[in-house]
Amino acid sequence: MANISNEVRNYFKLDLLISRACLTLRNLFITRYSLFNNGQIWIDSAVHGNNYLTNVISKNKKINLTPAQKKTVGDGDTNEWDVSILTAILLHSDRPQTMNTNEIQKLDQEDLRINKLRELRNKVAHKSSKSVDNTEFNQLWNDLSTILVAFGDIDTELDKLKDDSVFESPKQTINEENKKAALLLNSLGTQAHKDEKYSEAIKFFTQAVVLPSVPDHDRATFFSNMAGSRLSLYKQQLYSVDNCEDGDITKELDRALKDAKQARKLWVTWWKAHFRVGQVYAILDDHDKAINSFERALALEPTKSEIQQALDESCILVNRSSRQEYLDPRENLKTIPENLNELKEKFGLDPVMVRKDRSLLKVIDPSMADVMKGHQFASGDIDVIQDYEQAAKYFAKAANAGNAEGMCNLALLFDKGLGVKKDHKVAREWFEKAAAQPEEHPRIKGMRNIGVAESEYALGVRYFEGISIRKDLSLAAYWYQCATDHGSAMAANSLGAMYLAGLGLDKNLEKGEELHELAAKRGDPVAMMTLAKLRLDKNDFEMARIWYDRACESDNPVAHRDRDNFIEDLEARQKYSPDMLKAMKTAANYMLSFQSKISPSVASELPYLKDYEMLCGYAKRGSITAKNLCRALEHYIQALNILLFCETLTEEQENIFVHELSQCYRIEQIVAQIPAHMHKKVSNIIERVLSRCKQESNFIVSQLDEDVRVCYATLNLNSYGIIEEFVELCKQKYPKSVYFFLTSGAVHGFRRQSDAGLYNINNGLEIEPDNYELLYHKAVLLRHIGRDMNEAIAAYQKFIKIAPKDHRKIPEAYYEMAQCLKDFAPNAGMRWIQDCYKEGKQAEKLQLPCFLPYKSDNIAFIQPFIDMMDSNFNVEPDPINNRKQHLTDSHRIEVIKNHRQWEKTTLDEKHNPFYKTISTTVKPRVKQQSDKLLIGLKPITLREMNSRKDHVYTGCVLSVTIIEETLSWIPSIHLVVEDENFDCERMLIYGISKEEGEYLISKLYTVGKKIHIINPYLRIGANDMKPSIRVDDISSIVMQSKSEWILNMCRYCCEADASKFCGKCKQASYCSKECQTMDWKLYNHKLICKS
Repeated sequence: MANISNEVRNYFKLDLLISRACLTLRNLFITRYSLFNNGQIWIDSAVHGNNYLTNVISKNKKINLTPAQKKTVGDGDTNEWDVSILTAILLHSDRPQTMNTNEIQKLDQEDLRINKLRELRNKVAHKSSKSVDNTEFNQLWNDLSTILVAFGDIDTELDKLKDDSVFESPKQTINEENKKAALLLNSLGTQAHKDEKYSEAIKFFTQAVVLPSVPDHDRATFFSNMAGSRLSLYKQQLYSVDNCEDGDITKELDRALKDAKQARKLWVTWWKAHFRVGQVYAILDDHDKAINSFERALALEPTKSEIQQALDESCILVNRSSRQEYLDPRENLKTIPENLNELKEKFGLDPVMVRKDRSLLKVIDPSMADVMKGHQFASGDIDVIQDYEQAAKYFAKAANAGNAEGMCNLALLFDKGLGVKKDHKVAREWFEKAAAQPEEHPRIKGMRNIGVAESEYALGVRYFEGISIRKDLSLAAYWYQCATDHGSAMAANSLGAMYLAGLGLDKNLEKGEELHELAAKRGDPVAMMTLAKLRLDKNDFEMARIWYDRACESDNPVAHRDRDNFIEDLEARQKYSPDMLKAMKTAANYMLSFQSKISPSVASELPYLKDYEMLCGYAKRGSITAKNLCRALEHYIQALNILLFCETLTEEQENIFVHELSQCYRIEQIVAQIPAHMHKKVSNIIERVLSRCKQESNFIVSQLDEDVRVCYATLNLNSYGIIEEFVELCKQKYPKSVYFFLTSGAVHGFRRQSDAGLYNINNGLEIEPDNYELLYHKAVLLRHIGRDMNEAIAAYQKFIKIAPKDHRKIPEAYYEMAQCLKDFAPNAGMRWIQDCYKEGKQAEKLQLPCFLPYKSDNIAFIQPFIDMMDSNFNVEPDPINNRKQHLTDSHRIEVIKNHRQWEKTTLDEKHNPFYKTISTTVKPRVKQQSDKLLIGLKPITLREMNSRKDHVYTGCVLSVTIIEETLSWIPSIHLVVEDENFDCERMLIYGISKEEGEYLISKLYTVGKKIHIINPYLRIGANDMKPSIRVDDISSIVMQSKSEWILNMCRYCCEADASKFCGKCKQASYCSKECQTMDWKLYNHKLICKS
């Protein structure tokens, strides 16, 4: 125990206390069993267990047990029932109707304590770090022991479990002869195991464990070894030709689990006992329990690589299961000919031409020859037999030549142990190398660098699950965002899920749904299902059915399996009245907003460095917020420059770096967005400087020591168990530093310890009474405590009064004040809620451009109340609100930016006669036919067209507005169009003659013009596999009447009568300065700005 940290000891002490609670709950079950069954006595036996399982558990839908837990109940031994089983049975068992009032009240009181006990147990059990700081430990211990004493336990006996002596080898009367004999039997068993004579080994271990008066730690070793031999015997019998009956094999696993648990019971702080339990659970495919045991083992022995490897493996399997990856049709590996045939069937691509194109790539980039050889051996090809070792050889050769696709595929082989030894750490290192490559292919302009986005997504998964690296949700979000920006469908789906759940990011339902739609449009079948359910909750029945059908068409087996239930639910909702549907939608949105996960958000989406010039302008005009952001950025830039321009740092440079970064954190920490590839380097610098300061003395006060503590606390904010204790020491050493009190208050707030958080914030306010950051946190914590909403509102009002008017939390403060009354006096404060909502909306207008569009964590909570009061508003609804929501849609941004990049290439050709690009087109799979009349055609929108299916929508008409024009008609006219739902897509018009080309692009097909497209053809690009509306017969385009056109259309929001023009190109028109700023910021106007 000497080298086990105090925090880890705290965890295992609580675990011992919870184990003791099992005894209390078992006694309570036996008592209630008799009370509920006319005085019958429970007997631990399979007969009683099976009868109870059949007659009680199976008939009570409220008792929700896993198959493994049901089996444990059926065995009938209550000593094997854990807290989860016992609390589920005790809380949800049906009571007899004959009970009197006193009996009912007594059971109700017991149930309250049982429920609280279950919550506390879950809180402890779900700690992945398996460590608890002293403050939380004392709180949890007091709560648990109070419950146990209330159930009749003795407090002095419980206090004994708090002492470190519980982990030492217990004082026993030892029989030396028996000990010697047992150790000899253990040696014989170990040798038999090495000789693969597992049955013989088990016999020796069995003899060893039954000898009396042998030290418990020795007996724990024997039980662990016996469990290991049973596992090996199970595998031997499973793969043997002459294996025994399946039931006998399974019993060996049951025995192995009992032996491993007995080892754990005898030596609770021995890593191998927990590791052995995890091994058994892993083979039983109960990977959640396996992870829990592996995490315990790792907490006790952090240096054991075998524990980390086993933990990684279970984490990967759990992650694949949660993402339904094992059911994803993309995971079903096909041979190269099968893939080529699929491309031909879906998109009309000739396999021979595809192979020729790939051969051309080998000429341009020689490393692609090795990549293609690797794919041939990995998947199998004509005259090539699948051989993963050869695949690894070729991928490694390409990887070492700097090829991102080679790096990514080599990482995948290491990850799965195909052709190379499985090694998740090496896999991660190759993913990191691939992710560091440029997004665009280094030799082929405009072509995606395959392997970059895929590796970024893989890194996101690793940080999200903690696979071979410390779990970090903010870095997971960072990598998912990078991969999403570079075209990954799976990353968009995962990032959307994080936004919906509020995991590591501020909860944002709109952003989450937008990302799921982006992922679905890119072809992710899991996102399609999620989107279908989200649309159903919004009562958008048509799109719900469409997306569910697309999930089925994408061969999603879960969608196929659950289709009948989904359609039944959809059809039932269609029968509800409009009022009921509106109420259900409001309730669904509110519940989704409310169900957030507890996780501090330290990730930011805003790259403030590029806003420096804009912020300086606002600072000169008097903005205090802009001035603070500029000062913080200046310190951050100084710190960043040290990293960028110095390969290795001297101690003095490290000290300067720490000082600059700490100053940035103190002023405004959100601007310090350390690039992911630098995160490790920064962390190492801070830890080295902190170590040097500690070596000097823990008691010497210095500016450098304070600075490095600020950096360490901020950088590791996600690990709030560690940081909480660290900041406590910082406060003692630097009692006048407000930053440590603010950080401590925030960490306690993240952990829902609002009283402790408020105590720290109030201490900070004693030092700086007018610190508006502290005042805001005080208000938030008072609201969470909920004892005095008037005090919380007064704190918000003081914050609003003191803080700069453009402070980023001012609108949020108004929305949170509205929540105070919504939750505690909704009827009395309806008008006040409405007023706060209006004030918040007005405050949003004062925000700096870098905080727009404004994102609120709380507006979704009060929106249902605002909706109910809409009739009392004397304000007309905003007619362009729906359009505004679409302006920041990820797919829209991608389409417009890609189009403008294409236009920039055209401009470069016009201005530089030596700059030439080669444009080609692939003959379409199907031919579009034009009708002469619009009459009788069915209107269709972009969202109704499957973005993953190459298809002509015969008998339909698509009505759109041109929102991006073109400068060339060779080989086609490239436009971007928008439909009535404000969805947009690129449009390509082919077959344009020289005589009419210039007229069409300069006079007819310009921004603001509205057109009908008859029998629209959604074409999947042969090279980029992206959708577009393709027109091969120009007669299928019918211009709408001039009265429908949008004249002087704003290039950002697409509204009419834009009166302002871009000062450089004098062509792009805008409604306002804000629209011009957003067009430059989101859509990259500079690409097409011709001065």
